[in-house]
Amino acid sequence: MTSDHRRTDGPGSHAVDRYPGADAADSGDRFERAVEAFASVAPWTPEADPELARAVAFLGWDVDAETILRAGDGVGVVAAVAVALPLALLVGVPSVSVAAASLVGLGVAAGARLLPRGLATARRTRALGTAPELVSSAVLRMRLTPTPETAATFAADTGGGRLARSLGAHVRQARGTGRSGLSSFADEWAEWFPALRRALTLVESAGSATAEERERALDSALDVTLAGTRETTAEFAASVQGPATALYAFGVLLPLALVALLPTAGTVGLSVPLAAVVVAYDLLLPAALLVATGWLLARRPVAFPPVPVSRAHPDVTDRRWPALVAGAAAGAGAWLAVTRIAPTWAAFVTAPAAGLGVALVVTYRPMTAVRDRVDAVEAGLPDALYLVGREVGRGRAVEIALDDAVQLLESATGEVFADAVRQQRQTRAGVRESFLGEHGALATVPSERARSTAELLAVAASEGQPAGSAIVAMADHLDDLRSVEREIRRDLERVTSTLANTAAVFGPLVGGATVTLAEQMSTDGPLTAAVDPGALGVAVGVYVLALSVILTVLATGLERGLDRSLVGYRIGRALCLASGVFVVGLVATGRLV
Repeated sequence: MTSDHRRTDGPGSHAVDRYPGADAADSGDRFERAVEAFASVAPWTPEADPELARAVAFLGWDVDAETILRAGDGVGVVAAVAVALPLALLVGVPSVSVAAASLVGLGVAAGARLLPRGLATARRTRALGTAPELVSSAVLRMRLTPTPETAATFAADTGGGRLARSLGAHVRQARGTGRSGLSSFADEWAEWFPALRRALTLVESAGSATAEERERALDSALDVTLAGTRETTAEFAASVQGPATALYAFGVLLPLALVALLPTAGTVGLSVPLAAVVVAYDLLLPAALLVATGWLLARRPVAFPPVPVSRAHPDVTDRRWPALVAGAAAGAGAWLAVTRIAPTWAAFVTAPAAGLGVALVVTYRPMTAVRDRVDAVEAGLPDALYLVGREVGRGRAVEIALDDAVQLLESATGEVFADAVRQQRQTRAGVRESFLGEHGALATVPSERARSTAELLAVAASEGQPAGSAIVAMADHLDDLRSVEREIRRDLERVTSTLANTAAVFGPLVGGATVTLAEQMSTDGPLTAAVDPGALGVAVGVYVLALSVILTVLATGLERGLDRSLVGYRIGRALCLASGVFVVGLVATGRLV
């Protein structure tokens, strides 16, 4: 990749295209100060890492890769000291303390090196999830005005996210040169999604083709994009099943099976320090699972990200106290309930988890409710566009076609269209203003797909009857796109469903049952407990709850990509369920045996 490309808004960009909030001076300054502070702790200067430099440039951070490397080593040193000192005081075994501190320090330093790469990959795959919509916007504008420059500008202006902003940078760079910017943009992203280059090459070539050849080229561009998305994700789904199975076996089944063997260690003269159990189950295993999770997510080629919903949305409250109150009440209630039916130590583990889970659910549930409505609106767009496009193709105005479509649509999409039609009548607003204005029908529907549709309808209102076929083509493409998304999720479902069920149900249930069996073996039989049963229960309880968080993040990331509100909501649900199932496993097993 050339240096000229890196100066644009694409994968290697530094100066342009920040995510919302990345330009906030206070948070950026705090991050930079923290990185520089940890970098000053590092006792050595690490070697340069070109891949890390590329990731840092893509993220648009104000610190260079060398500083990030030194900060990672500094954090590793601090983490090693923070682990070594308490273990040395509590255990009094220098070898265990040094070994644990070394492992933690090295793991943290390695994680600091991998984190920027992981973030860059997550944002890149999230951006590439919008590639089919960006290509469709360019194609549909080409059907109305067969000029690549106009199509590129329209796709950049109507799209949302990093990919559209990257195209916008290339369009601006190409002005006055006789080029559209599509080729340079496609070259920028071809390394990660080759199908995008092929599709945009077809779009650009359609500008100089005959009418018949242009239609074939534009249809092929859409097909190439969807096929590329389908193929790359299907290959990923097939390749990820083996590593996910290994993670399940060595990160879940084997550690839980070993718990049951701990009480028998005393019979053969083995002494198992509690510190070793805590370090293994609550530090090393979660750290290994986090590394495996990051590795798997970094391999995902394309993600169809959930609609981002911010706290600025009118249906989302910016008050934090309801979540805090609900979490505190849930934690207190869980404490009272668990102490009545299970050992007291179980409450120390499950009550905070239940409280945190409820707090997360209350915090992010309004955002998921908005997202559910967006999904419902997007699901009805193909039918709505088909109805409108058919009428426009017959020579009727878009405004009248919208009114007719409202009479036939009984869905969330119909409600949006009805709102737009009502605004047209009451305020004499145009098509674009009725959908995308300050009080338009889509003002509270944060869907880039719906907004792109509204932009197309606004263009169609000025183009008249020739736009009818373009609207129908848009309907077909949206239907195909939703079909591809469903196929991709089905391909990944075998992996993600197992991970999600293990996180919330299987892991906690087996963990609770195993702890009870271990306790029964050490108290009711001739075995000498190598580890205090209560302490063992706390260690395993923390492990299975950490497992529920990590596996939920992995399952969500594989399915939809990493979105804070979606991940937070699903973690909250998993913690609530896992804490309850863990107690059920403890109590039920105790009564059965």
